[in-house]
Amino acid sequence: MATTTSHPNMEKFLRDWRQDAMNKAQYDSAIFIGDKLLAMTKDDNDAFFLAQVHFAAGNHTRAHSLLSRHNLITRNPACRYLAAHCLIKQGLFTDALNLLGEHSPRHLFRDGGDNHGPKRKTSRTAASGNTATGKKVEKMKVSSRLGTTRGGGGVGGIHSPEGGINDDDDEGKMQKKYEAAMCHLRGLCFAKQNAFDRAKEAYKDALRIDVRCLEAFSQLVKNNLMSPDEEDEFMTLLDFGSLGLGAGDGQGEGDGVGEEGEEGHYVYMLYQTQLSKYRHPMAFNTAVESLTTHYGLEGNADILMARADQLYTQCRFKDALAVTERVLEGDRYNFGVYPIHLACLYELKRTNVLFLIAHELADSYPEEPCAWLAVGIYYFATGKIAEARRFFSKASMMDANFGPAWIGFAHTFAAEGEHDQAVTAYSTAARLFTGTHLPQVFLGMQNHAMNNMTAAEEFLKTGYGLCRDDPLLLNEMGIVCYHQDRAREAAAFFREALKVAEETESESGAWLGARTNLGHAYRRLKMWEEALGEFDAVLREGGRDAGVFAAKGLIYLDLGRAAEAIEVLHEALGIWPQDPVATELLGKALEMSMEGGLGLGGESGLVVPGEEVVAEDGDAGEGNEEMDKFEEIIEQRKRAARERVARRGRGGGSIDKGKGVAGRGGTMRRGLARGQGPWGAGDIDMSEEE
Repeated sequence: MATTTSHPNMEKFLRDWRQDAMNKAQYDSAIFIGDKLLAMTKDDNDAFFLAQVHFAAGNHTRAHSLLSRHNLITRNPACRYLAAHCLIKQGLFTDALNLLGEHSPRHLFRDGGDNHGPKRKTSRTAASGNTATGKKVEKMKVSSRLGTTRGGGGVGGIHSPEGGINDDDDEGKMQKKYEAAMCHLRGLCFAKQNAFDRAKEAYKDALRIDVRCLEAFSQLVKNNLMSPDEEDEFMTLLDFGSLGLGAGDGQGEGDGVGEEGEEGHYVYMLYQTQLSKYRHPMAFNTAVESLTTHYGLEGNADILMARADQLYTQCRFKDALAVTERVLEGDRYNFGVYPIHLACLYELKRTNVLFLIAHELADSYPEEPCAWLAVGIYYFATGKIAEARRFFSKASMMDANFGPAWIGFAHTFAAEGEHDQAVTAYSTAARLFTGTHLPQVFLGMQNHAMNNMTAAEEFLKTGYGLCRDDPLLLNEMGIVCYHQDRAREAAAFFREALKVAEETESESGAWLGARTNLGHAYRRLKMWEEALGEFDAVLREGGRDAGVFAAKGLIYLDLGRAAEAIEVLHEALGIWPQDPVATELLGKALEMSMEGGLGLGGESGLVVPGEEVVAEDGDAGEGNEEMDKFEEIIEQRKRAARERVARRGRGGGSIDKGKGVAGRGGTMRRGLARGQGPWGAGDIDMSEEE
């Protein structure tokens, strides 16, 4: 409702004064002047503006009360959105949901069709990013006028302070924007009620109505609510073609190279950089290259953070750290980059730097969850698990949707071998972050550690259904198959893990565990030369490792090559003199050598080297009974040693089963950035064969 006064000059003076106070963040002045202006005009537009000022000043209760007194909430979507936002800020999520309603306005969704995809550029240059050349650039102001709906009698589109109509003042377009924003608020309410499926649909509805609802997109991506496959499908449904200058109803005409195509493509590329880094690395690189080359975003923090996330996923920790350091040089308080930055420091074992960052953040920003995340990571890196758990828990309590804190909290139980508690914590993470496969991977690893192979395989299969392109997941599936005597399937998974790691240009050293495991699978299949080739590759890339030398020694014994077995077993004992496996094998090799080097064949009735046959389906023959018995004895002794260690409380519970030295390089690698998780590529211990 608008009231005509006899003081138009005074109204203009007060509105200009009010706007000037808002521009300078002098909220008390803006409230004081706005209150006097509202008393003079009794205009709905001035009431709405005053409510906005109260909201900006943190007076959420007063803002909601003002909107209610002037009966604006039911008459205008902008006012209803602001009122609901006030309730959410007060923690009244049920009241906010009652105001918003539980269902999205589906009549505002665009129908499917060819125009829903982003329109690609065809002949744009670097100058094409300046599509608004010639348009008047105005100072950003808080909207202060509410117009009248078509047909009269209501509150309608938003007008500029000067009374002129903005480009977006059409009633239908204005309604769509606020309805999309209300879908986002609806999703926040559902999330607070732990209805995560409904929250996800509400966020997706917001983007279906208005593709520029970045808040909803951020919630979907940041909280891992969509799997990579869902992300791909959803991106094809978004109407990027509706964006642009003069886009009208969004149904582009002509050759698709108009303004709307340019702007739609720009937004599409921005969104592309935020999606899962496990899929489509080429699409990601293309989007980043276009944004940096054509639009000058080469130093933009968000683009750099997306690049760091990709490098981190590829286990290129030094490169990722260099990128995050560049971001922090420009803005040391960009809290969004700290999870990846801290995880890289952990992987590179830079505990002194971790200490300094944790100390600075805890002192300067104790209200930020990432400050306590930093403290938790520092304690975890220095082996103080109980302290780490306390600070991970504190960070998760400050922000219930802070994925890195939840994963770190679960890691602390896994590190101490508290499998039941770790399973509970990982299950909570799986419930909170339904779109990521990593909690399922960790649940599989914990069940594997407890010898629940069937449950482990089920969890890993669930994770595989969400993401088929993670080498960590493929490696863990191979380990489970290996311990279920399915060596051929295990070898296939290990090969696929190494193939994916190579395609994504991951650091080769990060996946030495998977290569070691492939060697063990080949050894189990009696593919001796292939196994030796993999073990030699591990030694070339990862240096000296006692377990790998011992595995080679066992193969040489199987082949009857006692002299070579003695040589590599001495190498193993030179690295770890107390290695029980290498000690047993060396004794066997010396015994064979003293018997004349006949090896495992000849008159003893055992298989002569060179006579071992592999069936057409790839399964080995009956094998060497004497060596099988010997390996069984080794296994029994190693199992007894592990049980003694576990009783003394010194075992690394979750990593003892199927996780060797080569696999421990990534303890926090996949958990502290985008909800990713522990232990890295697991390594099979040959003494654990069953």
